[in-house]
Amino acid sequence: MSLIGTRGKDGSIVIYPLTENVHTHGVLSLSTALVGNDALQAQAEAMFEALADTLNYVGVLAIEFFDVDGQLLVNEIAPRVHNSGHWTQQGAETCQFENHLRAVTGLPLGSTRLIRPTAMINILGEELLPTAILADPHCHIHWYGKEKRPGRKMGHINLCAATPEALQDALRNVAQHLDPVAFPALQRN
Repeated sequence: MSLIGTRGKDGSIVIYPLTENVHTHGVLSLSTALVGNDALQAQAEAMFEALADTLNYVGVLAIEFFDVDGQLLVNEIAPRVHNSGHWTQQGAETCQFENHLRAVTGLPLGSTRLIRPTAMINILGEELLPTAILADPHCHIHWYGKEKRPGRKMGHINLCAATPEALQDALRNVAQHLDPVAFPALQRN
């Protein structure tokens, strides 16, 4: 799992909900914004605040964790906007990109409130998506404009729904239209 947060020039801190991540062959495939695990959220936030304050950090910072029986262990720290936070573009009141700009320019930080259940699916090595995905109102597609290479992050899909259950249904539906080799983290019926 990972946590994305932002620290402003004035020392103010805003933190997004924890994100559950699925990696395939060491590459992030799927991130889902989590809600409801207050104990893990509090633990992650305390670590973020201690790290960001100690470093006098300004901007977005991502921390990847392993959850070992309810105890978070830090795996990686990324001092930048992070792939596991791309869901914030459609799922949070203020996305990580805007909050990064706000932080480094000294503007007040925006709200990180989750506005709807959201998941991010990485598009790896694919330059085209099926029409069913393009037409799906739950899907928001972001292309990076990169030259195609096997396994390269070409873009991502943010999938949004009204409820966590509807999000899981939407993920299963999207999985039916995507190549299981290119999108292995998606559950299929």
